[in-house]
Order: sequence, then structure tokens, then C-alpha cells
Amino acid sequence: MRVSEETKTDIRRMRDIIEDIDKNQPLDSQQATRRSARRGLRKRFYQYASVGDVPGEGGFPLLLDGKPIRTPSRRQLAAPTPRLAAAIAEEWNAQEKVIDPVHMPLTRLANAIIDAVTAAPDLVAKEVANYLSSDLLFYRAQTPDSLVEQQTRTWDPVLAWANHTFGARFMLAQGVMHVVQPEPALAAASAGIPSDPWRLGALSAITTLTGSALLALALMHGAMEPEAVWAAAHVDEDWQMQKWGHDEQAVERRAYRQGEFDAAVSILRALQV
Repeated sequence: MRVSEETKTDIRRMRDIIEDIDKNQPLDSQQATRRSARRGLRKRFYQYASVGDVPGEGGFPLLLDGKPIRTPSRRQLAAPTPRLAAAIAEEWNAQEKVIDPVHMPLTRLANAIIDAVTAAPDLVAKEVANYLSSDLLFYRAQTPDSLVEQQTRTWDPVLAWANHTFGARFMLAQGVMHVVQPEPALAAASAGIPSDPWRLGALSAITTLTGSALLALALMHGAMEPEAVWAAAHVDEDWQMQKWGHDEQAVERRAYRQGEFDAAVSILRALQV
């Protein structure tokens, strides 16, 4: 598949948006406020956000005072279902004096999907598949016993599900030494990655946020609830907090990331048949 320079730019933008969720988000609410102030946010210029009654080429369009709005790449901001479009409109209606993208995770993810994923879904799917080679669930602690037991109890059922559903049997490792996964297992699990750009974009975001393509696939395929997936992605972190106590900045950072996770989950739920 030949990819244009414009599409490559959009793919990089998608990657930057998703990686920003995990690496560059504000550490606390005060930092988020300061960052927003520095950006010189645009004042709210509309009275009401709504959804167009008639779907167009990109789906149901978001309207600001009856007029369509564009993504950063000048494509129409629209969603494949009225339910999802309405959720995006709610974010716009929730803005007060200024429009702050930090507090619009669903809109940001929708922009990334429209501008990047729809142009080259195969490239995004490949990035998700790459996570399977070093998935969070493969790397286990050697000690202490309480953490080992928690990882086993939480993660082994996901691996069993992948084996039962896709016929994918993966290898486990202790510590951080890389283990090469069997190609048949990687190919089998990769077959569960969707081609639909909206599901794929949501899956990509969840994979990045959790560090696990298997957890993201289990969520998308209905094998796990969002709360269980989020908890499974934080087994190590929760164990550390139970042992050493809570760090307030880490808690706020995690809450911010969970907002991004919830936005991706809302896309998957809005697309359920």
C-alpha cells in the first residue's frame, strides 16, 4: 500500500495524540490549568452544539449553531452513529468561556481517527499488533509472592481467553528480559484487530493507555468490563500504592489518563450492535 505524505503526517499526528495521553498529560489539575492558560485558548464562539439529522459521507456531523465543524486536517467532524455524535456534542456544550481540548478527550480522539486512522488503517493496526510482541501481561514479577499472586490471578484469565478465542498461546517471562513470542500466536491474536477505523482508533488508544493489546482486545470483544481492564492494567501500580502509600500527583495523573480511557471505551460502546 502506497501512502501519501499527507497521510503519513496524519498518522504521525494520530501517534502523537495517543502518546500524549500517556506521556505528556498534566501531572495534576493545577498544571493542567496553567498549561491551558499558556496556550491562549480560543473563546467559545457558539451558542449550542448539536448533531445533524442526515448522515453525510463521514457519518452524523457535529454542528455548532447549525454549521458543520472541521477537524485539524479540515475534514468534517462527524461520527458513525447518532449516539457517538451526541457524546461529542456534549463535550462542546460543556465548554464554558473557552474551548479547552484538554477537557475534550472524545473530540480529540475523534479528530485523530478521522484525520489519521481512516486514511491508513493498516498502519495503525500494525502498531497495535506490535504491542503483542511485548505485551504487559507477558512480563511477571519474580518476587514478592503477593505481587506474583496478584498478577497471576488477574492476568492469567486474559491469556486463557486469548488462547480459547484466537488459538493464541503466548510465552511468559520473569523480569524485564525480552521473550520472543511464537509467530502463530502473534498472527492469531492480530486477526482480532478490527479494520473499522473507529473501533481501531479506540483500540489503539486503549492499548497505549494500558500497555496491553490483549487487554484492549478483551475489552473490545466483550470478554472484560472496562473497570476490570483498567484495574488489570494497574496491578503493579496498585500493589506499590498499597505497600508504600498513595502519591497525590500519581493519583491525579491516573485520573486524567482514565478520562482518556473512558473516551475510547465510549466509542466502542457507541458502536455496539
